[in-house]
Amino acid sequence: MEFVTIGNPNNAADTTGSPNPAGSVAYTYNLAKYEVSRDQITKANSAGSLGITLASMSSYGGNGVNRPATGVSWYEAAKYVNWLNTSTGGTAAYKFDGSGNFQLWSSTDAGYNANNMFRNSLAKYVIASSNEWYKGAYGNLNGTWNDYPTGSNFAPTAVVSGTTANTAVYGQSVSTGPADITNAGGLSAYGTMGQGGNVWELMETAYDGTNNTAGESRELRGGSWNEFSVYLDASSRVFQSTSDGSMATVGFRVASVPEPSALSLLAIGLSGLAMMRRRS
Repeated sequence: MEFVTIGNPNNAADTTGSPNPAGSVAYTYNLAKYEVSRDQITKANSAGSLGITLASMSSYGGNGVNRPATGVSWYEAAKYVNWLNTSTGGTAAYKFDGSGNFQLWSSTDAGYNANNMFRNSLAKYVIASSNEWYKGAYGNLNGTWNDYPTGSNFAPTAVVSGTTANTAVYGQSVSTGPADITNAGGLSAYGTMGQGGNVWELMETAYDGTNNTAGESRELRGGSWNEFSVYLDASSRVFQSTSDGSMATVGFRVASVPEPSALSLLAIGLSGLAMMRRRS
């Protein structure tokens, strides 16, 4: 998986998009250059026995291995990201019980973050949050903002596929389907592809901005191949009402966040020791 670095930590938020404000991120992180592909899901599902229903992935535009992994639910996306972490010896980002039901992290769990009970703070790979996604899509390296995720304040040219600057895959018929993830339009200022058009992308973040209820609606951004340019704009977002459901025009993108420092790990260890002493 190829990533681009999103720097300029502690940037000022954009106050012209939706939600308002949006896009402020306190840390440097990596955002996947491309949407997750069908092939990446298929291989992970086989290697990790993830239980992802591969038949639900959309066949619009064909079943090529480099087509985006549409038709995957938020929960299935979370299981894929967990596998990225655990298969490399890391901590799972998202909590599931023994029956595969999504859970919030609790205060007794290492890596618990009261400000985001969906994500474990010890995980390296995650579904991009709304702010992480927004900054990668609409931000400039100097801290200013664009209206469209192609480094421009003008709507990109609609194309079926390609990599020409200030183009995006939108305005097509439903039957045309999305382009391959590496052929999905011009790049953002930070160097990501397909954050406008091709397929809608699931955010980690709940639509109301507070990740405190397991089954609440998740935010979608970016539009898809059969939408109008307005859905690519920074002021446009919609939601998916059920996190265990899937849609034929919806995929997702992975982010890689800083691994915890030795100091933070020590703090977690001391906290756990103090808890044990209180219980004894």
